Amino acid sequence: MTSRTVTLLDVARAAGVSKSTVSDALQGSGRVAAETRDRVRAVAEELGYRPNSAARRLRRASTGAVGLHLPATATRLDYYMNLAFGAVERAQEDGLDMVLLAPSGAAGGRIASRVDGLLVIDPEAGDSAVPGLLDAGVPVVTGERYLGPATGPSAAVVCDNAASLTALLDHVTDGGARRPAVLAPSGSSAWATALRATARSWGLAHGVEVALRTVPFAATPAEAEETTRALLTADPAVDAVICAPDGSAPGVLRAAAALGREAGHDVGRPAGSGTPGAGLLVASCVDGPASRNAEPPVTAVDLRPAAYGRACAELLCDILADRAAPDTVRRHAWSLETRASTGSRG
Repeated sequence: MTSRTVTLLDVARAAGVSKSTVSDALQGSGRVAAETRDRVRAVAEELGYRPNSAARRLRRASTGAVGLHLPATATRLDYYMNLAFGAVERAQEDGLDMVLLAPSGAAGGRIASRVDGLLVIDPEAGDSAVPGLLDAGVPVVTGERYLGPATGPSAAVVCDNAASLTALLDHVTDGGARRPAVLAPSGSSAWATALRATARSWGLAHGVEVALRTVPFAATPAEAEETTRALLTADPAVDAVICAPDGSAPGVLRAAAALGREAGHDVGRPAGSGTPGAGLLVASCVDGPASRNAEPPVTAVDLRPAAYGRACAELLCDILADRAAPDTVRRHAWSLETRASTGSRG
């Protein structure tokens, strides 16, 4: 059977219970024994049952919409725009509209009256709007874990951000770098916190001093250029710069060029000599047009933002349809795209 043909009656027959018991078990209502509820849900999943979204909204007097909360800086970052498009596309497949919430947030009660569930992306522990969203009384899925205090359960879709930065550091040192630097994001999001911690722990584990500099979460190319110029001037032995913020890599390249440091291995002098003409490896923690279209193209971690947005919306849809528990955690895969800025031609 397919998800379009399976009905409550099909599930009831396969599970050996009544149709009303199936309905109560899938909605978490009524007096259904835990063993029966688990069996019914397992059968429904095996058969590929998907509730009729229109009928479900009528039964629950739901709004037919879900909310999306993005960081305040999201409107100028390519990553979040692609993520939002992916989330909207997936929500529409379940018949749900997507409401973009103001960055300042709103009272939880007012939000709950407008949406059936919430997506909260890269929540900052210091964002005053987030606690109210997490306690709004509707299912919540966070894109990356929330590191602040929370009262209710929330599901999450997470990336292994420690592993992605580790891969970048391993890549540049395999390419000859001996004094890498990381321009890590400020703030209290899980992503920013993981990158700063990983830069330190990787250096300790490898006996390498990583030059760690903090830049704004959504640093502009100009801000990255200023930080990189100051870094390379003060510490000319730095032979690799990994910048975290989306779209900031061109600023690193400009700073390097202004100081006579060429990106990539194909240069006149070996990386690490710390003199004009010495090589400088450049990489980014977030891939996007700025990295791909730079000169030279910049090695970066592809976080697949549109697919990530889809994954977050899919988990929320599954929770609303009783296909997943409200504290489910799913993982999202990334890939390392190597390019000429680190001497790679991939």
